[in-house]
Amino acid sequence: MYDLIVIGAGPGGYEAAAHAGKLGKKVAVVEERYMGGTCLNVGCIPAKAFLHSSKLFRDVREATKHGIRVTSPEFDLPAVVDRKNRIVSSLSRGVDGILKRAKVDIISGRGKLASRNTVEVEGKRYEAENILIATGSRPAKPPIPGIDSPGIFDSDTIFGLTTIPASIAIIGGGYIGLEFACFFNEIGSRVTVFEMLPNVAAGADQEIATRLMQVMKKSGVEFHLSCRVTKVEQRQLQFISTDGSPQVATADLILNATGRAPLVQDLGLEAVGVDFTARGIRTSDRGKTNVPGIWACGDVTGRRMLAHAATREGLVAVNNMFGKNDRIRYDAIPAVIYTHPEVASVGRTEEELKASKIDYRKSVIPMAVAGRFLIENESPNGVVKVLAGARYGEILGVHAMGDPASEFIAAATTMIETEMCVSDLKEIVFPHPTVSEALREAILAVQPGAELNA
Repeated sequence: MYDLIVIGAGPGGYEAAAHAGKLGKKVAVVEERYMGGTCLNVGCIPAKAFLHSSKLFRDVREATKHGIRVTSPEFDLPAVVDRKNRIVSSLSRGVDGILKRAKVDIISGRGKLASRNTVEVEGKRYEAENILIATGSRPAKPPIPGIDSPGIFDSDTIFGLTTIPASIAIIGGGYIGLEFACFFNEIGSRVTVFEMLPNVAAGADQEIATRLMQVMKKSGVEFHLSCRVTKVEQRQLQFISTDGSPQVATADLILNATGRAPLVQDLGLEAVGVDFTARGIRTSDRGKTNVPGIWACGDVTGRRMLAHAATREGLVAVNNMFGKNDRIRYDAIPAVIYTHPEVASVGRTEEELKASKIDYRKSVIPMAVAGRFLIENESPNGVVKVLAGARYGEILGVHAMGDPASEFIAAATTMIETEMCVSDLKEIVFPHPTVSEALREAILAVQPGAELNA
């Protein structure tokens, strides 16, 4: 009898298992495929390795602006893939080490619920007081004829590509599609993005998302918004454009980047009575499902499909199952789109505040107010947007575009998590010169005299 069995060893599952092990609990983690889950193996880590290489390639080509002359750089995609594989292998070994140090048993195979306190793995049954489902997600497959055809890549399979396509059609303008659009554009492919919605980066603050699309358009990426893809073949994509006319696009490679879907199939959820839909397992902000003793975290819940959100959800679930009251605040979960420039955000968007009829004030400040930004970025495109409550000045949302927004968004997350107000920031010192100074300037610009919105 285990205190906890975790099904899935992604960032939510393995962190939760290790945390419970450190609390002295008897823990096992069940993993069917690979340690570290989607993020480590075919998600965040491989994507950022690819994007780091493409950014270096772009920087080398533009190095003359910084007084450095380089002739004819070449992008070696097989070498990039090899480097990615080394990074993944190293981090995977690290996950193994974390679990071993926490004395967590690792059970290989596909796990499913046999009862409220029993997990079945390859015909063998294991009992536990608590079961945490952390099975993650898979690439979404929209009902488009041909989406499963040979030669159509998705966000898992694309990382095995070893030749640079002359052109690529990307279905989906969310964060996955935008990051791949950035990567392939920087290494020389002709990139076209097809998005069903009228805006890219669904869920992001639309002022910032629109600015990002404008920058990407200027760099050469083509966008078709409010369009519906009706059929794909190996090198051909049929779609209905904004004006309703049928059109055909051709590309050397087609990528399905329409997001990810929770892995809820074949887990035995129905038999045990767990409340779920194709959109995920329903959970509380404490990680509980409707069945006592069964918990869930990460992409399988469909709530915030981000690795760091999964980790926090897993830790919250473990804390609650073993007596420590804890909850996750979803409005304090940061998100980053690792395009060039980066987009980072936390808290409410302006659209959400308007929909909730919350009075607020805002400021939008160019990142160029920070000297460090000008030193490291030739482009003046960076901005920081801050949303604060109209009455008390509590910080409600921070949204930034520009490098390295991902490195200072944690500061904004802390402000929202601790319910800081604009007035509190007057006493906090930001190091100089850093790009984070733009965050400080944007926050302090939200003063009583700023524009009132409702």
